[in-house]
Amino acid sequence: MAIPTPTPTRVFSSGFTTTTPDPPFTCIAIKFSSTITHFPFGFSPNKLHLRPLLNTTRNFCAMATGVQEVLPPPVTSTSSPPSLFDGTTRLYISYTCPYAQRVWITRNCKGLQDKIQLVPIDLKDRPSWYKDKVYPPNKVPALEHENEVRGESLDLVKYIDSHFEGPSLSPSSGPAMEFAEELLSYTDTFYKTVVSSFKGDNLTEACTAFDYIETVLSKYDDGPFFLGQFSLVDIAYAPFIERFQLFLMDVKNYDIGFGRPNLAAWLEAMNNIDGYKVTRSNPKELVESYKKRFLVP
Repeated sequence: MAIPTPTPTRVFSSGFTTTTPDPPFTCIAIKFSSTITHFPFGFSPNKLHLRPLLNTTRNFCAMATGVQEVLPPPVTSTSSPPSLFDGTTRLYISYTCPYAQRVWITRNCKGLQDKIQLVPIDLKDRPSWYKDKVYPPNKVPALEHENEVRGESLDLVKYIDSHFEGPSLSPSSGPAMEFAEELLSYTDTFYKTVVSSFKGDNLTEACTAFDYIETVLSKYDDGPFFLGQFSLVDIAYAPFIERFQLFLMDVKNYDIGFGRPNLAAWLEAMNNIDGYKVTRSNPKELVESYKKRFLVP
């Protein structure tokens, strides 16, 4: 099939503001017959392999919901509990927890801001009612839905994707599903391998882990993501790679994207997902928290 010549339209700003100091998200809209595909301004469409986009509207900008949300302050030990099990679906998170961030991103990218209420918990001053009445393990994330409370981040991202409306974030084909499960099962190993290199000057193990990510990102050629198109796999890795990138650059002067073009393209594409952007923490605070956690004797 011949590739039609793209007709550039206009450069625009969505006006979407975040809690981070990032500028408004800016895109170029390119129209292929009846389909309009949005690309971040300054990002070459060639990197995304235009031909597959002719037959799909799900690309890395498709998860920009355009929903502006006022984030509630974290609840503390002095906060009263919500009206539990009243039919409201609630997602209990911490704004700084990478595991909770996975589920928060999923909620956002499904466009469920009006369907799933955020209840942020101050983990340093958590209310006693959270353990006693909501989730006995006393961890985040947890999802209150249909008079039940569920936990574990990877289970929750799958649950939200399959039980709520919005664009599917899971692959539909057998081989892609198997590859997705393989990648999801590697997340814990990836985390442990990278953090094992934080102390000392030897980054060999971390380099090996990032090289593996670079390799698997080359498997699909219809987009910059793990499965080509944006999926739960990207959501599972994003909170941790976000922290590793900041920490390693600050402490080790090590750029995880240098010499890894697939990973560099993935990082750029992820940073243009609105549903992810609003979940990012202050970079300086993330680095300081990692320094205290991994470098202080």
